[in-house]
Amino acid sequence: MNSHIFFFFVFSLLLTALTTGSVPVPHISVVGVVYCDACSNNSFSMHSYFLPGAEVRIDCKFKAASPRTTEQISFSVNRTTNKHGVYKLEIPSVDGINCAKEEAEVLNTCIASLIRSTSPACNVPASITTSNQFSVKSKQANLCIYSLYALSFRPSKKDLTICGK
Repeated sequence: MNSHIFFFFVFSLLLTALTTGSVPVPHISVVGVVYCDACSNNSFSMHSYFLPGAEVRIDCKFKAASPRTTEQISFSVNRTTNKHGVYKLEIPSVDGINCAKEEAEVLNTCIASLIRSTSPACNVPASITTSNQFSVKSKQANLCIYSLYALSFRPSKKDLTICGK
């Protein structure tokens, strides 16, 4: 699958996950996906699938937007992927913490790490940690979405009938 199409698909899936439900949209959202790399080729292929029930640890650091302070908020949380393989963290508005400006992008970061898979068929960590992210900012809603790149597990043995040699 073309990587641009894959990221568009994942981003669409993540936006749908964030905008559904009756809970108001938080100020900052951190989202990502976990999939099974069924053929162990380090990419999402036609045999790959999103993993529900995978556990992920999210570590974030946000710098306060004040020129006179070096305050920083750091936290770690564990999340479990939903039936679509999506995990998310909703951070309510915190005084002084805003969406990252382009020049300060490095100061606001989130990293996700795999903890475990509940799938017996796909439980060997492949893509273990991601520090790569891209953010989408909405000035109208004062909303910031940090979308983390995909994490993956793989099967312990490659299925040669579907993956070939």
